[in-house]
Amino acid sequence: MTGRADRAEGADTAERPRRRPGGRTARVREKTLKATLELVARHGVDGFRYEQVAELAGVHKTSVYRNWPDRDQLVSEALLQVGERESPVEDTGDLRRDLAGLLVSHSVALLTPTGVALQHALQPGAASEAVKGVLDAYYTERVAAVRERVEGAADEERPPPGVDTGFLLQMLSGPVHFHRFRTGRPLPRAEAERIVDVVLAGLRATAEREDQP
Repeated sequence: MTGRADRAEGADTAERPRRRPGGRTARVREKTLKATLELVARHGVDGFRYEQVAELAGVHKTSVYRNWPDRDQLVSEALLQVGERESPVEDTGDLRRDLAGLLVSHSVALLTPTGVALQHALQPGAASEAVKGVLDAYYTERVAAVRERVEGAADEERPPPGVDTGFLLQMLSGPVHFHRFRTGRPLPRAEAERIVDVVLAGLRATAEREDQP
């Protein structure tokens, strides 16, 4: 009897339709947000139409209008997804290695549609106040992640006391953007390590000079 019951239960389970995680609504939202990022990358924040989003996402136009009646809301939510999917700053126990890895991954991300969309949104005058608020939150979260990693490093690895993490991140990421525009390719690991070495050495030398009477 037990075997027959098990077979019956198995047959009943096999006949039941499997539910996909998130359902159709979640899939529509994900495709729409992905399409929005791609179009922002191509045309800028204000350079795309809802019809284009629907066509690229393969969804009905009314679905886009119903879920995001406001363009800023649509762009903001698409950009928020970037922050949620951003890879954390590694902690291998070697700060130099982790910062270099961050630069390499950042250089790769800059070449993706998502990275290009972020750069378009960051252009002066390209985004509304709502979108700027999302970008500010994204930047704040990235600075906080780097600060946490720096503060957890050994004393001899850290930048000098008092160095602002936002300033450190700007010094490190500036050469990455220059490399991207100059070559259109990801930053080599060896060059990323050189950037980290030069920036940290420069900060330490400046701190020592300022401490001298």
